[in-house]
Amino acid sequence: MSPREPYGGRSRKLVLAFDVGTTYSGVSYCILDPGEVPKILGVSRYPAQEHVGGDNKIPSILYYDRQGVLKAVGAEALQQHIIDQAEEENWVKLEWWKLHLRTKHLASSHIKDEDIPPLPEGKSAVQVLADFMQYLFNCARTYITESHASGVSMWKSMESNIEFILTHPNGWEGLQQQQIRHAGKIAGLIPGKNKHAKRLHLLTEGEASLHFCVHVLASDSLSKVPIVNADDPEEQSDEESEHQGVVIIDAGGGTIDLSAYSIKLSSPREFKEIAPAECRLQGSVFVTQRAHAFLKSKLANSSYGSPDIVEQMKEIFDQTTKLRFRDADDPQYIRFGTVRDKDPQYDIRSGQLKLAGADVATFFEPSVEAIAEAFEKQRQVQEWGCRYKLSMLSWLVAMPPAIISIIVCNNILCSRMYSYADHRLTSTRPSQDGAVSSYIDPLVTSRASKFTYGVECCTEYTPSRADHLKREATRFTQPSGAIMMPKAFQSILTKGVQVSEEQEFRSSFFRELTSRTRMKTLEVSILAYRGDHLDPQWVDIEPARFTKMCNVVANTSKLVHSLPPLKGPNGVYYECDYDVVLLFGLTELKAQISWMYKGEEKRSPASIVYID
Repeated sequence: MSPREPYGGRSRKLVLAFDVGTTYSGVSYCILDPGEVPKILGVSRYPAQEHVGGDNKIPSILYYDRQGVLKAVGAEALQQHIIDQAEEENWVKLEWWKLHLRTKHLASSHIKDEDIPPLPEGKSAVQVLADFMQYLFNCARTYITESHASGVSMWKSMESNIEFILTHPNGWEGLQQQQIRHAGKIAGLIPGKNKHAKRLHLLTEGEASLHFCVHVLASDSLSKVPIVNADDPEEQSDEESEHQGVVIIDAGGGTIDLSAYSIKLSSPREFKEIAPAECRLQGSVFVTQRAHAFLKSKLANSSYGSPDIVEQMKEIFDQTTKLRFRDADDPQYIRFGTVRDKDPQYDIRSGQLKLAGADVATFFEPSVEAIAEAFEKQRQVQEWGCRYKLSMLSWLVAMPPAIISIIVCNNILCSRMYSYADHRLTSTRPSQDGAVSSYIDPLVTSRASKFTYGVECCTEYTPSRADHLKREATRFTQPSGAIMMPKAFQSILTKGVQVSEEQEFRSSFFRELTSRTRMKTLEVSILAYRGDHLDPQWVDIEPARFTKMCNVVANTSKLVHSLPPLKGPNGVYYECDYDVVLLFGLTELKAQISWMYKGEEKRSPASIVYID
């Protein structure tokens, strides 16, 4: 990548990126000064930070008292006096709380709400997120004002012009995005007025990691790493030599996100998403969860099988054993007690529990399988497979060494995935740095639609069609006399189609009614089809695969008075023609209703009410 250009804005601006993770969170920022080359920095000092290993992340832990008052956050929650006070006063400890926000459409048979620590009474997951983001914001403000010359006055000059970038897993959908925005308002990141909403930007963690990878590869330390890695360059077509495929695998605490892009290698370089982003609820917390279940079962009849001791072992496994694990042939140890602690029958000697490496490998295998399955699903997308060689390049971002080791040891998985991974980059802050980079130097010019989107509608009855004859009992007559069939599906945008920013997709519809008053408002439900058919025709074939994403409402009260009366077989009726317009180029779904009024196109606001 070319070096960054100096910032061309007229006034100083601050960009703050929050990466709120399931287990750890952090903030990166950039102060944009006119004429200066932007530099991305990380907030590396937090209250009680000395109690955790890294400088740029804090644990995503909160303590609330019984009245729902926030008492401790992040590294502060790990201080012994806080832990003691929490136990004495019966505070509620929150870990993994981000998973309460998860979309219910992600495959999650291995996790239930009761597996996640419950929220304090009267507190929603959105309110907890708001409390946590407010804490991150306060920490960022303190760090910036204390770390820069004239920091207080500099902050005051920027505080009304802050751009916030909030990352979220690839699998989070419209409802989760709306909840994140609402939490940002509750946290006071932006005022409640609509004019400030544009300063709060959402970005998938996969896309943030892409920007991080490109930024790192452009650094001096990796300037000699080739972006192209084609084994047979002489056999490449002009199209293949011009583009290269890349997969970003971001293995986090709660989710594993995979994003596939093509890179146009010539200048100006551009990135296009070439397969729908994938997300799996198989992050590192589930490795620990499986270890916990194993320990409870193994030690059930041992004197060391009490809940407190097993919980202690789980914590030690999470902090040490899990991070050290490399080889399924090597035994692993959980050092939890003193030399006097022993129970040879259960492999406990000198205060440590011995685990077979093969058993520990089973804790990781579901996550590895999820990565391989998602990778294969993206690899098989026709648009990618036909145009780009797959023996190119994958970046595995922040992937635990144990997962890499299991992939290497598993010949099947190795042949399916690891042979594509030419570089593995690890960092304590890929998402947050990448999020800032995406604002400064946006790379992605088009994204792939995740689902097939459309509208349930009626279609004209055609007796020569078998699917119509099958449903002829449901046919009805319109006021115009046309015979129609309900439960049809009209797709507006098909899964996997590349969509550039602000590109529109639309389909035309009409409604017939015998009264103008019933047309003063148009409301349309946007559906997402999550099945495997390329062109679904009916919503009653796989009803469980259709989910309502949002409602779009248009005020057509002025339009109804201009509708001419039409004569039908049973009297006068009115017909309203309109288009449903979808915009998917940005990371959030937008939808509008469009209609013509006195020769001029009118549109509803691009506001969406997401269905919970």
